[in-house]
Amino acid sequence: MPSSRPSASPSGKASTRVPGSAAPQRDSQHPPPSQHRHNTHDPQDTHDPQDANEPQGPPPRPPGPGPLTGRIPVLDVAPLVYGGRRPAKAVVGETFQVTATVFREGHEAVAANVVLRDPRGRPGPWTPMRELAPGTDRWGAEVTPDAEGLWTYSVEAWGDPVTQWRHHAHIKIPAGIDTELVLEEGARLHERAAADAPAREDRATLRAAAEALRDTERPVAARLAAALTPEVDAVLAGRPLRELVTESERLPLLVERRRALFGSWYEFFPRSEGAIVKEGEPPRSGTLRTASERLPAIAAMGFDVVYLPPIHPIGTTFRKGPDNSLSPGPHDVGVPWAIGSPEGGHDAIHPDLGTLADFDAFVHRAAGLGLEIALDFALQCSPDHPWVHKHPEWFAHRADGSIAYAENPPKKYQDIYPLAFDRDMPGLVAETVRLLRFWMDHGVRIFRVDNPHTKPVAFWEHVLGDINRTDPDVIFLAEAFTRPAMMRTLAAIGFQQSYTYFTWRNSKDELTHYLGELAGETSHYLRPNLFVNTPDILHAYLQDGGRAAFEVRAVLAATLSPTWGVYSGYELCENAPARAGSEEYLHSEKYELRPRDWESAERTGSTIAPLITTLNRVRRASPALRQLRDLHFHTTDQEAVIAYSKTARDRDGSNTVLVVVNLDAHHTREATVSLDMPALGLDWHASVPVRDELTGHTYHWGRTNYVRLEPGHAPAHLFTILRPSSPSIGGSPTP
Repeated sequence: MPSSRPSASPSGKASTRVPGSAAPQRDSQHPPPSQHRHNTHDPQDTHDPQDANEPQGPPPRPPGPGPLTGRIPVLDVAPLVYGGRRPAKAVVGETFQVTATVFREGHEAVAANVVLRDPRGRPGPWTPMRELAPGTDRWGAEVTPDAEGLWTYSVEAWGDPVTQWRHHAHIKIPAGIDTELVLEEGARLHERAAADAPAREDRATLRAAAEALRDTERPVAARLAAALTPEVDAVLAGRPLRELVTESERLPLLVERRRALFGSWYEFFPRSEGAIVKEGEPPRSGTLRTASERLPAIAAMGFDVVYLPPIHPIGTTFRKGPDNSLSPGPHDVGVPWAIGSPEGGHDAIHPDLGTLADFDAFVHRAAGLGLEIALDFALQCSPDHPWVHKHPEWFAHRADGSIAYAENPPKKYQDIYPLAFDRDMPGLVAETVRLLRFWMDHGVRIFRVDNPHTKPVAFWEHVLGDINRTDPDVIFLAEAFTRPAMMRTLAAIGFQQSYTYFTWRNSKDELTHYLGELAGETSHYLRPNLFVNTPDILHAYLQDGGRAAFEVRAVLAATLSPTWGVYSGYELCENAPARAGSEEYLHSEKYELRPRDWESAERTGSTIAPLITTLNRVRRASPALRQLRDLHFHTTDQEAVIAYSKTARDRDGSNTVLVVVNLDAHHTREATVSLDMPALGLDWHASVPVRDELTGHTYHWGRTNYVRLEPGHAPAHLFTILRPSSPSIGGSPTP
């Protein structure tokens, strides 16, 4: 259910706002507009300001900045994405915190609440805010949208006369200062609150308190106590007496489906599944039909999304051979990202893979296994793409008239032509939308967009806006390993997920700072997808660390972010680089067919698929691992050991996962883990059972704990902190 409340004041009048800050709501004791005129023009007021019977106001204020605040300052509302020009993001059922700076003049009591409005503009239940740290004036509350669509959120601040009265009463009455006057003031406040209470029993409770405060036959202490009962507190908590209500600007909140935040991705090349490669014979490509035979094993490992590199026809001009060779043989298959040939372009299937009917069958079988298909969308062409001749204006031409091929010095992609967007942006937008909708009509609702940072941001705003306006469930993943400003902007303008620098963050310090940023600073609009490897990226950590390194990185990715992914072969710990110092794979699958013997790997135990399966099972069973924001790092006395926790709280209780990982893939490490107990929702001196989901063993942990983590045997602990409401994931607690 949405967690907010209608923004009506106790008098039932709607609040007004000042864009960019806040605007006051008239108190019920203030005179109506006809008796108490404002100096600013109200477009709803049809009264003629030149009416001779009305006093004339001061002359108009000269142009310039408007007021910073309303009657009660409400400042620095967060989350705030690009000044409110872009929406903050959440998914259905995701809880996030809204904060604001709220204060007022003098020592008068102030309070605040969040108003969360659904896509139809309807406010939800009351969500009171609390001061996050005494004396900071920073207030916060957690809200949870329960449906997809464009919501808004705002903060209301208000004078709290009952709290102010209670403060004075606790001081004055024991000292015998103005006793009867203080009690009478309290009685009047409770009568005012009763007049605004919608329920008969609530009105009766407040009126009884007012009568007791005036009952001179009772002892003074008893009269005061009658207004401080739990019953009175409960009524006022649900319907407080509010004065001078001031609402902040209403900020946008885009609520999307759960897959936009949570999921496990598996990438593989369909042409390698079922391929036949024999010495001395031309290689034979696998097909979509043979590739579909791999889907049950992918589903069994607990993955949610199957991502396919481009499945379109591949050009022959400047085709690359094995290991990026410029001298391909007659049977070399080429790079899937060199899209386009006489057989067709972005809306065609490579003939070796099959037909559109075969693709439809592939999507259907995946859906039956609970898998969604993500399709690579690469806006680039081979020199043989039909666009090259049909739309020459879509390409950049060099001084000699030739089309410039793609480069990322020192890398050269002679087999790929990039597009030039400024000659015919509308035409490229229209064609891109057409292509996306073509594949959407064939069951694709997720697109992994290749190199979006090499295209104009304005282009993506048009394209994503067009698609998500009619199909808000379609998800776009930005494959942009580039400067932070571009990555963040792509996320803000509409990409639901983003690749990250995770691959290159391997030390405790690097992980702590970077994941702290992803879970905090950018979490309201950039959703990270932590891929442990890609066809282009084999990090030195994996090359040098062997199987233990693959296990460590899988644990980190699967538990630090709600979305993570692997590229096929990761479970086999494939780690041979093309050459020393390179992040390219030897015999890269981008350039050749790479059939794998999955059965042999399972039979010999040369796969970490069981670990991946366990990680995905625990992720699905743990609400804490299905959210991004509540990530907390704990102290360890060993630089090679990292510890962190994630907590999810909902109406059914809380779930906390605690992870301790040895980042050293070569050596056993011993460390003391010092837990921030309040961050876990525990008392400093508590001792609680924790179940290791990787082994099934249960321990009792407190503030300080010893660990010994051995690469290849027990490189990590993945604990569930056992509480009465802990989910059942697997394994039995030890008595």
